[in-house]
Amino acid sequence: MAVAAPTTAERIRSACARGGGAMLAVDGVEPVPTPVHHLFDDGSLALTVPVDGELVGMVLAAGPAGVQAVLEMTDYAPLPLREPVRSLVWIRGRLHDVPTAEVPALLDLIATEHPNPALLQVNSASEDEDPRYALLRLEIESVVVADSTGAESVGVGTLLGAQPDPFCTMESCWLQHMEAAHRDVVDRLATRLPMALRRGRIRPLGLDRYGVQLRVENEDGDHDVRLPFPKPVDDITGLSQAIRVLMGCPFLNGLRARRI
Repeated sequence: MAVAAPTTAERIRSACARGGGAMLAVDGVEPVPTPVHHLFDDGSLALTVPVDGELVGMVLAAGPAGVQAVLEMTDYAPLPLREPVRSLVWIRGRLHDVPTAEVPALLDLIATEHPNPALLQVNSASEDEDPRYALLRLEIESVVVADSTGAESVGVGTLLGAQPDPFCTMESCWLQHMEAAHRDVVDRLATRLPMALRRGRIRPLGLDRYGVQLRVENEDGDHDVRLPFPKPVDDITGLSQAIRVLMGCPFLNGLRARRI
């Protein structure tokens, strides 16, 4: 029986919303970091790149034709693991300049959904030590995701129809707190693992509306196991109850033990 889990498109949307590590590659220049990567409803992606790099000049010189580019987003585990990369996303397309007159409105639109300090440095005349960025737009042609299970491509229409996980921006803090302050929760969840996997070092790897992922590090290598919730959850209350169910807690929703 299939285990409930985020679709590939949902995972990509969550990666975009988290705003983790991403690099933009174009032939002929060194890859550059992109602290902002925001997906628009028209299937294009807004990116910020260092304003004084070769890449910006190349895009401006290309004019309306743009330049071929690949954005690589790396989804890192929130905890220090032997293998910290959970997945890689490659988005290929044509990179275009954003006309100066359109930049303020696009920045406001991005900030409304995904505030990011880097947005304040776009076209900024600041002379402090903060980096300055230019805003570019990537017209998406193809999307591929790879993880420990293999690689899969996703259509742009499917990507636009998906939503990021409701907990994706809080996942890292929660898992780090669980590891540091609630090791008992991890130990209770570990009792749900197959007996053969309980001998290694067990760490929280992921959390989403569909369930919890654990990473088991042992002599045989790394093993990732998903513990699904009874049903998908959409808010903090539902998430807390679902985790208590996985832990085998007998008192849910404030219920008390029945008196004899």
